[in-house]
Amino acid sequence: MSNSPGTFLGMPAFPEAAREAVANRTLRGNLRHATHTIRAKRAEAVAELADWAELREAGKRIKDHTLRHLDRYLVQLEESVTAAGGIVHWAADADEANRIVTELVKATGEPEVVKVKSMATQEIGLNEALEAAGIRAYETDLAELIVQLGKDRPSHILVPAIHRNRGEIRDIFAREMSEWGRPAPEGLTDTPAELAEAARLHLREKFLRAKVGISGANFMVAETGTLVVVESEGNGRMCLTLPDTLISVVGIEKIVPTWQDLEVFLQTLPRSSTAERMNPYTSTWTGTTDSDGPGAFHLVLLDNGRTDTLADEVGRQALRCIRCSACLNVCPVYERAGGHAYGSVYPGPIGAILSPQLRGTGSDIDASLPYASSLCGACYEVCPVAIDIPEVLVHLRERVVEGGTVTQGGNKVVLGPAKGHAAERAAIRVAGWVLGRPRALRSGQRLASRSRRLVPRKIPGPGRAWSDSRDLPTLPAEPFRDWWQRTNGGKDGAK
Repeated sequence: MSNSPGTFLGMPAFPEAAREAVANRTLRGNLRHATHTIRAKRAEAVAELADWAELREAGKRIKDHTLRHLDRYLVQLEESVTAAGGIVHWAADADEANRIVTELVKATGEPEVVKVKSMATQEIGLNEALEAAGIRAYETDLAELIVQLGKDRPSHILVPAIHRNRGEIRDIFAREMSEWGRPAPEGLTDTPAELAEAARLHLREKFLRAKVGISGANFMVAETGTLVVVESEGNGRMCLTLPDTLISVVGIEKIVPTWQDLEVFLQTLPRSSTAERMNPYTSTWTGTTDSDGPGAFHLVLLDNGRTDTLADEVGRQALRCIRCSACLNVCPVYERAGGHAYGSVYPGPIGAILSPQLRGTGSDIDASLPYASSLCGACYEVCPVAIDIPEVLVHLRERVVEGGTVTQGGNKVVLGPAKGHAAERAAIRVAGWVLGRPRALRSGQRLASRSRRLVPRKIPGPGRAWSDSRDLPTLPAEPFRDWWQRTNGGKDGAK
């Protein structure tokens, strides 16, 4: 449930949500097992390629080039899709995208749709919008099915049900499947094979009955108008080929100029996400063809804050993201807090920089996300398109603390300084004044050294939140400058 596109209803700021999640031992155990397993397999898969660094740099350059010329490539994509028999719709925000898709489904007269896993449709709350119009949407990705049946929220980009263990999944299937269609088999156990078979039988009747499919896309190729979905289960192939009508909702940043560019990402994405050399199912479609696949194809190009993000020279690199989830699997904060604490369909390090840019930093949760990181840099090291997430986090922290003017929805919005940062702003101003005056700095250093025994280990007052998990560094008995003058006279260098 959400009260605005992509924001979970009633979501507190990250520190409060994370505190509750960290106290859940079952959740932490599930996350630790899953993320450690995925990251180890990914490391092995990446190590097989001697040119991984070159592929990473190539992916970065392709994405940066495309973003610099996004207007031109989007027009080319529209022309290519239209020439191939598809229809292109432009959606400035979530409400417009939901309206377009709802009207398209209503025009078919169908009361239900099947869906390929799509983060863009989760971002805009499409399932809820369809439900409000009397249309039922069925998730067909196994993990998304678990989340939907459990009346839950996704907590990982690649594995949305990563917070669930096999016993919990068995209970969800046994309890909920009958309400959505074919019930779970009697005596269902928690073995992976039985759980997968129960899901397959449950979904098969929906695939064969559905007349409308809804998808996202991993990539869009401008030169041919081709869309690409990569997946591991085959549910995507069923949704993309069996229905009479296919509607794809895709963020405008998912475009690549040519098929040759696509070659790079079809090597880096599977190894970074599922630790596979290639995805078991790579589905591509270009418009419509007679007697093969859907007879009607609609592409909804979604902005929803992306052009605003593009205007930020530092923050725009978040739009390179290919949704591999490698950054989540190495993040020590995500491993302990889980995805729900981020209050967005985009959790983890990438969500901490993407969500505040797409949604703005006006809410408590969005203002807190740039701080949901230790800045250890592990996320940057594994990113297959070299997004410098720590750099963007620091950049967004500055925006939160200082406020200022940003562009949201095409309009200039003035953001006041964030609440709760008055002490931080005051400390920075004092530090700036002192550091700009050498005599004041030296006097302050001497005073601090002489009173070092009176300095507490924790910061009192507003700074306590920072020092709850950190000890203040011990002050030296003598400032460095005084030691330098006393031992060397500041002339001969250290001895």
